[in-house]
Parts: sequence; structure tokens; C-alpha cells
Amino acid sequence: MRVRTKLSFFATAALAVLGLAPAAQAAAISGGLWHVSEAASQNAVPANVPASAPDVSFSVNSPFNFSGTSTTVGNWLASSAAFNVAENTAGALTSPMDNGSQGTIVRFTGFVTVTSGQTFTVTHDDGLSLIIGSTDLGFNPGPTSPTVSTATYTGPSGNFPFDLVYGECCGGPAVLQIDLPFSDVRVPDSGSTLAMLGLMVGGMAAFRRRQQAA
Repeated sequence: MRVRTKLSFFATAALAVLGLAPAAQAAAISGGLWHVSEAASQNAVPANVPASAPDVSFSVNSPFNFSGTSTTVGNWLASSAAFNVAENTAGALTSPMDNGSQGTIVRFTGFVTVTSGQTFTVTHDDGLSLIIGSTDLGFNPGPTSPTVSTATYTGPSGNFPFDLVYGECCGGPAVLQIDLPFSDVRVPDSGSTLAMLGLMVGGMAAFRRRQQAA
């Protein structure tokens, strides 16, 4: 029974490396939301993200679809089923996304798998910045009516850190829709995956030989 249990452990681990077993929180990414001046919210770039803790921190599954007109922060987060929501500043969840003199900046960080030459679209109102690895996708960070922006990723293929900054200003609606496979979890590259799989298979074989010799 112990032999079967240990072999089952190795097999399960090998399946996880191959992507045939579910990984915990594979589609979840972390986000933070800050209330900022209207001027700052009209330029959604990393430099305008406050250094202080966010007014609201949360998690959301990717792909996500945030939307709302004249909505509160809490309702906006609920529109894409955000979870692990923490109100770090009293009243932040019931405050508006934008009131004409104060807007919001939202930042998402994590990892994403992309292919060189990959084209994708983002629906947004207002501006955003998206940096994957060292590649800035060149979205408009300023005020805009609801628009669909198309970008082509020109960096190397692989799994890289990303930094997505979204700004809501100038009244509603507040829209951010994107279907890239964002995740809090780094995906190992193919070379690392094959090496890990080789070690696991070798471990299974060695374990089996020791049991047979015994």
C-alpha cells in the first residue's frame, strides 16, 4: 500500500508539471485600487501609482470583465466577481470610481504567457498601460470614451511578469475587459518543465527498483 501511495504521488506531480492536473489559483491575479487626483487618473502609467498601500486590494480571475456607469468601487469590483476584497481605507468601497475631482488608478501585477507576434484586444474607458517583460504595448494612457484597442506583442515568446495600470477619470463608464491569460503563478518554461519531468520519472524508476530489490 505504501509503494502504491508513493508511486501515486510521483504520478500526480508529473501530471501537474505537464499541465494535466489543476494548479492552485492558476487563473487568479492580484490587484490594488487607489483614489488619486483627477489629473493623475488621466495618465494611467506606473509612475502615477501611489507608493502607499492601496485603498482596496483584491483578487480576480482572468480573463476579467469590469464595467459600470456612475458606479461605486465595490460595485465595479463585483462586476467581474473580484474576491479576497480588503478595504484598507474606510469608505473606499462605497466611494465612486470617479467624482469629477478625484478618480481612481488600478494596478494588476503577475505573470502572463505570450507569443511573439500575438495580437489581442482590450476594451477600456479610460486609459491604460500594459508592460509585459520589458515590452510596453503602447496603449493610450489618457482619457477616452469606451474603445477597443488592438495591440501586437513584439517581445520574445514565453512567460513574463506584467504590469497593467488602468485609470478611471472624467465620469463613467468605467470599463476594462481583457482576455490574456494573466496569473499570480509563474509558468515554468519548456526546458525547466522537461527537466523536472525527467527528474520525476527517474525518481519513480529508482524507487521501483529499490522496492523490487527489497
